[in-house]
Amino acid sequence: MTEATAYFQYGSDTALVNGEYTDVFSLLGMHPSSDGKGLIVRCLIPGALAIDVISTKDGRKVASLEQVDEQGLFAGKMGRRVKPFAYELRVQYPLCEQILNDPYQYDSLLNSQDVFLFNEGSQLQSYRFQGANWRQHQGIKGIHFCVWAPNAKKVALIGDFNLWDAKRHIMRFHPASGLWDIFLVDVEPEQHYKFAITDAYGNTVVKSDPYAVSMQPSPHNASKIPTSMQYEWQDAEWLIDRSQQDNHQQPMSIYEVHLASWRRAGVDGQNYTDYPQLINQLVPYVKEMGFTHLQLMPISEFPFDGSWGYQPVGLYAPTYRFGDANGLKAFIDACHQQDIAVLLDWVPAHFPRDPHGLVRFDGSYLYEHQDPRKGEHPDWDTLIYNYGRAEVRSFLYSNAHYWLDEFHFDGLRLDAVSSMLYLDYSRKADQWVPNEFGGRENLQAIQFLQELNARMYQCFPGINMIAEESTAWPGVTQPTDHNGLGFGFKWNMGWMNDTLRYIGCDPLYRRFHHGELTFSLVYAFTEQFILSLSHDEVVHGKGSLLHKIPGDDWQKFATLRAYLGFMWSHPGKKLLFMGNEFAQRNEWNHNQSLDWHLLEFAPHQGIQDWVRDLNHCYLQTPALYECDHQSEGFAWLDCNNADNNILVYCRYAKNAEQHAIIVVNMSPQVHHGFRVGVPSTDNYQEVLNSDHAHYGGSHVINEGPCIAQSTAWQGMENSIVITVPPLGCTVLLPESLSHSE
Repeated sequence: MTEATAYFQYGSDTALVNGEYTDVFSLLGMHPSSDGKGLIVRCLIPGALAIDVISTKDGRKVASLEQVDEQGLFAGKMGRRVKPFAYELRVQYPLCEQILNDPYQYDSLLNSQDVFLFNEGSQLQSYRFQGANWRQHQGIKGIHFCVWAPNAKKVALIGDFNLWDAKRHIMRFHPASGLWDIFLVDVEPEQHYKFAITDAYGNTVVKSDPYAVSMQPSPHNASKIPTSMQYEWQDAEWLIDRSQQDNHQQPMSIYEVHLASWRRAGVDGQNYTDYPQLINQLVPYVKEMGFTHLQLMPISEFPFDGSWGYQPVGLYAPTYRFGDANGLKAFIDACHQQDIAVLLDWVPAHFPRDPHGLVRFDGSYLYEHQDPRKGEHPDWDTLIYNYGRAEVRSFLYSNAHYWLDEFHFDGLRLDAVSSMLYLDYSRKADQWVPNEFGGRENLQAIQFLQELNARMYQCFPGINMIAEESTAWPGVTQPTDHNGLGFGFKWNMGWMNDTLRYIGCDPLYRRFHHGELTFSLVYAFTEQFILSLSHDEVVHGKGSLLHKIPGDDWQKFATLRAYLGFMWSHPGKKLLFMGNEFAQRNEWNHNQSLDWHLLEFAPHQGIQDWVRDLNHCYLQTPALYECDHQSEGFAWLDCNNADNNILVYCRYAKNAEQHAIIVVNMSPQVHHGFRVGVPSTDNYQEVLNSDHAHYGGSHVINEGPCIAQSTAWQGMENSIVITVPPLGCTVLLPESLSHSE
């Protein structure tokens, strides 16, 4: 036995070389010798011919290591030194020499409190110590890599920096927490890496980093070491103002955008528009159109374009398609400079089966349930997070916190909340498991959502947490201390389905469907609603909004204008998907730009002008938004005129003197001398009319003041007489108010 071989316990050198030794930190690096009279350094560097140990402090050679195994295992004693010191390895290869920093000389950088909160399920910032984070340690800058894989037998870090050799950087295991970590100095920004994970049965899978903040495109899907360059935010005043807002009493008009297809770049229109281009094009467009909020469809990294981002694999990585993380931050910052809030579509309801992702991450059912009746979505062929597992909750809480904190998003819209709430969602009787009380409610998901909302609102006052919830689940927007889910808003899917069904009817038959316009007011104040016409309504053969409407082009455009006027004047905040604001004719296609050329034609330009004017009127008229959530803010003047397809109603601000009268006619019949009850003795002025020639209408308008008369009508002591335009919506304000605005 040579002196070098004696530095190893029997068989440990063979196991180490073969990649079978898990606790490598107990062998590699610097350790006291067995006799306690010196220090021993061991290292495994395949391909090395000779290795010297160099003192970092003075750059002097301390020792030359002896080769223990021809596969790159070296060891040696540090002379008379007994106190550990910082060192580097001078490695001689056949064709070059290299100075390496030995990662096995460093203790773990994990903080016990961080780890405790992660394992407890209450960690909000696990991305700060998991994944790949730049750290300053012992005066040296490097990357701390950390990953949760509690059931793995071994985890090796592989990447550009070690020739993707799974023997070079085996990570340190923390059995109590299930975390593995290592600190590397010899790495650079943008280098690719993955984790080679060996499961309990000896099978090795290669996984991307769940906490990666940047990822390589398909097909390689590697994680990327982040840049250390920090973004300098300019929106401090915006964040302060946001924290002081009562969002329910503020206007909210949301423009939903799929960044990959809003507007394509390049000669052939096949290039994605990047963040600098979006700052120059999208931000001023949203501002000019009068939208208050911009909602981005999912931008967490996703391999398949056709998923639109709803099957994310890199939940912490902004997609490569539009630029880097700092580009996204600059885009959001630019929105804030223009008083535009930015919402993010966030997907905690499911995750895909891509092999480099979370599925069977460490060889076990880690993020998902083992039982397919709990862990698989039959509709989407995806997997469901195990919300009952503490570390999974920490992963998801931290991800929500990450987007709101690091990127200054102003809120999250949660996709497919209904699928989270019900254990039997889209399942047959034998395909689901009841909860502990025999019910269909997913109690773990409910608790997760309640805690998520409570914590995000506490951390980020003034944000919006929004649920896409398609059932009548009670209390979606009720506070968690009242047993609600704690969301700020809920999409009104009932309103959307009813009203789209209505406008799809021929005007001759709409009187038989009149209740589909009025029914929403039965429940309009039970939740904090957003009226949404989202991407889901213009894909998969459903047709564009324009093509849902029967009749010739004149009828289609007129009906669409009236319908949007009804939407903007109905209680609830607003959401409109891109392209709908200028009446895109074709269904939305995620692979190409919107049909902006349509704006060369007057009817489409008219719709765009109408939406712009609706937004600006909405912003200037508190009656249209202040009391969205209160029944006192709405009054029917006539909801029973089904034969004429007419609705008449009044919207009130907190100060009831500020009100608006809305008349919607969903038939092509003009009504002259039409009497409308009003709550004021003031004369009224028509401020919007969708039939105006400017919008492409027939110009049946009400010019000049509508004189208030003392004739009682529709429950009001006073009334006015107007002309009701065909397939039109008209908005009237008290004359004094309309002049002041």
